[in-house]
Formats: sequence, structure tokens, C-alpha cells
Amino acid sequence: MQETRLSKLVFAVLAIGAAIYFSSYYAQLPDVMASHFNARGVPNGWQTKSAFFSVLIGISVLAGVIGFGIPRLITLLPPEYINLPNKGYWLAPERRAETMDFLSGYFAWFGCALFAVILLTINFAIQANLHPGRLPDATPMWYVLAGFLAFAILGTVRIFKRFGPPPQDISSLK
Repeated sequence: MQETRLSKLVFAVLAIGAAIYFSSYYAQLPDVMASHFNARGVPNGWQTKSAFFSVLIGISVLAGVIGFGIPRLITLLPPEYINLPNKGYWLAPERRAETMDFLSGYFAWFGCALFAVILLTINFAIQANLHPGRLPDATPMWYVLAGFLAFAILGTVRIFKRFGPPPQDISSLK
């Protein structure tokens, strides 16, 4: 439970910081903004400023739903609707709360990481629009994506290790 409390705080700080930071640039941005970029960071798609920020709000809400809404939904589902390795063991009444706490923590930190990637991507687009003659280097975005991919892979490995085969009862081996 402590883990989800900290992740909620991190998510809230990111959201408040992003709202303050991005709103400070709003008036300086053009009415039609570059909003999509190729692999080298060259703009190849545009949208209105209001549509750009509407998308930002929408994907920010989606990141919050992924991080905090889905785990809440999972806790309400009966075990037959939950896809989890060895779920008969891990979702047994005596282990269900611990399993749900683990999943809530995992999803919460995943939501925070996803939100951070979104904010860094939006910042890249904003910087490109503030300085159209001098586009920002796209290389850092590749590092951000590689870091997120590593985070996702490590998280998946952690889930499989956590919910692997149940421990064998030593008394049944005798």
C-alpha cells in the first residue's frame, strides 16, 4: 500500500508540474503546431494548438487510468476473469490481497513511467514548435524510449518471477 501511495504522489507531482510548465508556453506556441515527427525529429504532421493540448489531456488521463484505474477494476473482478499465471494459487482467498497489492504497485509505477514518457515527448514537440528553425535533437527521445522498453521488460520479468509456479508444500513431499 505504501508503494501505491508514493506512486500516486509522483503521478500528481508530474501532472501538476506539467500543467504549470506547459501552460507557461501556451501563448508562445503557433496556432497550428507540428505534432508528429519522423525518426530524425523532422515534423511530418500538424494539428491546432487546442487539439494538441486536448490530446495531451486525454493521454494524461489514459496514463492515470492505466496506472490506477485498471488495478482497481482487477480487484473487483472474479478470478475467472483475471489472466494470471497459476491464478488458482495466487488468487486464493488467503493470498488475494497480497497479489492485488503487488499488481496495484506494478500498474501504478508503470502508469508513472508511461506518463513521464508522454510528458517528455510532448516537451520535445513544444520545443520544436518554439524554435522551428532549430529543431531539437531527437537522440534523447530514443534514449527515453529505450529506457521505457527496458522498464517494461524488467517489469514483465518481475511479474513472471513473482507469479511463477507456486512454492511446493514440503509436507506433501514426505
